[in-house]
Amino acid sequence: MKIGPYNIYPIDTGTFWLDGGAMFGVIPKVLWEKTNKADERNRVQLAARCLLIVGNGKTILMDNGNGQKITDKFRNLYSLETESGELYKSLAQCNVKPDQITDVILSHLHFDHAGGSTVKENGKLIPAFPNAKFYVQKSQWENSLKPNERDRASYSQNDYLPLQEHGVLNLIDGEKELFDGISVLVSSGHTPALQMLKITDGSSTLFYPADLAPFTSHIPLPYIMGFDLQPLNTLADKKRIFKQAVDEDWTIFFEHDAQVVSGNIKMTEKGFAFDRAVDV
Repeated sequence: MKIGPYNIYPIDTGTFWLDGGAMFGVIPKVLWEKTNKADERNRVQLAARCLLIVGNGKTILMDNGNGQKITDKFRNLYSLETESGELYKSLAQCNVKPDQITDVILSHLHFDHAGGSTVKENGKLIPAFPNAKFYVQKSQWENSLKPNERDRASYSQNDYLPLQEHGVLNLIDGEKELFDGISVLVSSGHTPALQMLKITDGSSTLFYPADLAPFTSHIPLPYIMGFDLQPLNTLADKKRIFKQAVDEDWTIFFEHDAQVVSGNIKMTEKGFAFDRAVDV
């Protein structure tokens, strides 16, 4: 996909599995399993998909998956698979090397979104992209330093503290245009200051909702993850943002949907729904 001066590519970093009930909150299994089949441990499959944006003198990565700093216990718990889509290999397929990334925008600092931010070299943790600036919302950063008991397991400080130590961390406070035609939007439901991405040239728009809508099956308003700290805020943000997405025919990029990379949504008599897949 090309929007304005930017060429846009989906980047595969593998798959993992999370509890289906947690992924769909109050929605009963008899409904969510119609679209997302559970395994014998009641888990559903998630993609760990991120976005590469190249143009206008920038090579930008939005999120970076689970990374490679993975213990056997962690890999087994989530059936985490990275062989089919290791981050550096996927970037190489787009002729991009790690040192060519100029900017990394992180939706938030949960391990499945920021795990690829750092790597181990000679026993030390360093930024995975040595020439990049990393962008995180200020209140998300503050929450990651002192997470509460409910979301503590979602954070691994090895993923992001080295960014501060190496002086490449840039904190953002609220919504703004980061680069020409590339803006960050903020949702307050899943986690404090979930940072989403909007790329537009005025006629075409790609929207990266991150965990506001992980799957196409999260488009209907009641389908909200049990992981969300403030589900009513998620509900309000979905109403507000999805209306604009329908009105302006945005293409939505699904970070975690194992089957659909991107597509459009529509309004029906029952509310918002996924419409059709669209290639990025």
